[in-house]
Amino acid sequence: MGVSERMPQAGGPAASGPHDLVVAGERVLVDGGFVAAEVAVRGGVVAQLAPLGSGLTAVRTVRLADDEVLIPGLVDTHVHVNEPGRTEWEGFATATRAAAAGGVTTIVDMPLNSIPPTTSAEALATKRAAAEGRVFVDVGFWGGLVPGNEDDLLPLVAEGVFGFKCFLVDSGVEEFPPVTADQMERAMAVLAEARSMLIVHAEDASVIDAAPHPHSREYADFLASRPRVAEHVAISAVIEAARRTGARAHILHLSSADALGSIAWAKHDGVRLSVETCPHYLVLAAEDIAPGETAYKCCPPIRERSNRDELWRGLASGVIDFVVSDHSPAPAALKQAGDGDFAEAWGGIASLQLGLPIVWTEARQRGIPLARVVEWMSTAPAARVGIASKGAIAEGFAADLAVVAPEATFTVDAAALEHRHPITPYDGRTLVGAVRETILAGERIDPVAPGGRLLRRG
Repeated sequence: MGVSERMPQAGGPAASGPHDLVVAGERVLVDGGFVAAEVAVRGGVVAQLAPLGSGLTAVRTVRLADDEVLIPGLVDTHVHVNEPGRTEWEGFATATRAAAAGGVTTIVDMPLNSIPPTTSAEALATKRAAAEGRVFVDVGFWGGLVPGNEDDLLPLVAEGVFGFKCFLVDSGVEEFPPVTADQMERAMAVLAEARSMLIVHAEDASVIDAAPHPHSREYADFLASRPRVAEHVAISAVIEAARRTGARAHILHLSSADALGSIAWAKHDGVRLSVETCPHYLVLAAEDIAPGETAYKCCPPIRERSNRDELWRGLASGVIDFVVSDHSPAPAALKQAGDGDFAEAWGGIASLQLGLPIVWTEARQRGIPLARVVEWMSTAPAARVGIASKGAIAEGFAADLAVVAPEATFTVDAAALEHRHPITPYDGRTLVGAVRETILAGERIDPVAPGGRLLRRG
């Protein structure tokens, strides 16, 4: 498809007068392909697309370098900001600054591990107050489903949460307990009527409880404590509850490829199901984790190389819908608790700033084009959670953009990352794909002056 077929020609009402911004370059991602184009922005929205050389005028013009491409800002719908209550773990300022540095222009914050958790309209108001004026990218919020808060679901829907998260296994924090399969299904029935969605940490509690849980510095011992079957059993329960209620359901951070067959059949049968995975499951491998390396601990766990390859096949086939970070940092005292004892250390991977280069580095080695990676990390998550104006460079969409040098290499220095604690399993790793500029609503993100907005669904 040529440039003229992908976009309207210059001229007409949209071209009259100077725009606020024009970004011009040889490689702009439009409708799933890179084309030579000019992107004009007015009032924070893409006002016009035209072929390169059309001469669109603006107050400010950005010309892409020869090694740069323009993509829509990434949309990360799985971020643990932890503020208020555990701001020493992360916080809105540090998390959203890290997001901006990584080309992420929108995040949706998880309802835990903040105190209070986002399980009532009052708690949501508290969280919004903590975030107001402190965010560098746009931020939406998930609500939480816990035992006993069924009457809080509809008020939270009215307040604009993007859906609700629940656990089918211990969450790790006492203020956000898990629900039973029956409680999950009753909530799904309510949310189906409200046209909302339930997102599920799908590991089965009884399977986890029956597994061995030794204190050990060996990663293999930790991996055995979170067996694949725990995911498969829990995912089956989610599928059946969604089938019976007609609810929209979403599986969080899929780590086990064993469940891909069940997921594919459910989708084929019309169950309203979507699935995400995370960069760490697509890039890291259990065989490479050394004793005591608790920076790699997360739940569900990083699994074997063969499993990793199957997850990539699940992405390529569309069984897995998109890729998000599950950014879940913690202070060193928690992340390195027990002197490398995997049973004691906090589980969570810090990677919000690095998601695009992590996934792209692996994808390009597998022959997967950058446009597909952007679909998984921007277009698909925006569409699934209902952020209709984001995830694409198109007229009428938010002018949320990232300038990326897809062949530039760099070595990760954890101490130089923007998130609060200099801990990440990617420290010292060489990655491909450097984010050089991030634009939110047509303005270059200033790392000193927060300019993000708090989003409400609808």
